Amino acid sequence: MAANGFIDKARITVRAGDGGGGAVAFHREKYVAAGGPDGGDGGRGGDIVLKVDEHMSTLMDFRYKRKYVAQNGFPGQGKRCSGKDGETLTIRVPRGTLVRDTETGEIICDMAGQDTFVLCKGGRGGWGNQHFATPTRQVPHFAKAGLPGQVRDVVLELKLLADVGLVGFPNVGKSTLLSVVTRANPKIANYHFTTLSPNLGVVALEEGTSFVLADIPGIIEGASEGAGLGHDFLRHIDRCRLLIHIVDVSGSEGRDPVEDFEAINAELRQYSPELADRPMIVAGNKVDIAENREGLETLKAHVEKLGLPFFELSAAAHQGTTELMWEAARRLQDLPPITVYESTYVERPPEIDTSEDLEIEVEDGEWFVDGPWLRQLMANVNFSDFESRSWFERKLRESGLYQRLEDMGIQDGDTICLYNLEFEYQK
Repeated sequence: MAANGFIDKARITVRAGDGGGGAVAFHREKYVAAGGPDGGDGGRGGDIVLKVDEHMSTLMDFRYKRKYVAQNGFPGQGKRCSGKDGETLTIRVPRGTLVRDTETGEIICDMAGQDTFVLCKGGRGGWGNQHFATPTRQVPHFAKAGLPGQVRDVVLELKLLADVGLVGFPNVGKSTLLSVVTRANPKIANYHFTTLSPNLGVVALEEGTSFVLADIPGIIEGASEGAGLGHDFLRHIDRCRLLIHIVDVSGSEGRDPVEDFEAINAELRQYSPELADRPMIVAGNKVDIAENREGLETLKAHVEKLGLPFFELSAAAHQGTTELMWEAARRLQDLPPITVYESTYVERPPEIDTSEDLEIEVEDGEWFVDGPWLRQLMANVNFSDFESRSWFERKLRESGLYQRLEDMGIQDGDTICLYNLEFEYQK
């Protein structure tokens, strides 16, 4: 997490709501004898949904609240009335938030390319006793509990959405340039680490020509290994399509421009080789206060030898800034759009202890199976997916359930009832 209150990484636990239990009830009406079971089903548990909030720029809201729980579904009622579904819990995040699985680090979703995402699904509601009436069991005195909602531990990681990123050592004039070419108002002062959080601004050159520019806090040597503030903010350059490398050529701090240029490039390369190969424009800044042009000319020759465009600049004096921005806009026309990360997350079946015995009741060719681990198992199955159903079938066999049913005399064609799931048994 970054300094001075800027939060760009947070770990949270989210739990969707459990399904409500089904109701045990019987129809009661004057002059109607033996009205029969009419217990309604339980409501579905509330989902956990991520939603992009364009007005958020940090993950500060997650600094003190780390656990989010959606509402459970309501239980069913008599007269075949289903319980109310639990309310969806919406968690607002900044545009550009990357959601990773805490354990594996895999990407679950990237909130740069979508506005909403269902992070956890609520549990299904349990069946009321209306579902369990048969010709021989006309007054079932039981219903089913709801299934538990999904639970996840995730890491939220903010990667700013900017077309162009300003990189360079502290105090080289990045914030000044941002303030000159955009309407942003970053803090500007003549000391290192004035900027403690990334700043964004929109460069509008003419109608139809604009891009987002980001001032990334000063990177120093060792930033890729955690030194200074740069390590906290290097991730924000990941999405930038173009980098503008600002180098102080004034000699006011006794630094060598070429050494500074190479030192920053080395940090980018250590953090991400792909980032080091990102298209780059180099700008020699503070030319208006340079004692001589020796450092400027040396840097220019070095940069042009590498095949990179070079601009002379004085951000404070507004010298060369417009030309630099037009060059950036021209380069962006030929570059691919901002990176949106594809999901790499593979849902892994949970470890479920199936050693505990299940309760089994049989009546009129219907086999009712119940037990805590079975509820957990069914909550993690997507019955519309073939592989998920196959895993479910395999877990039931491995648990010894089918063998036990056969030992108790189950026949082909008998119905197995697992909460709100029914299927015919086939050997």
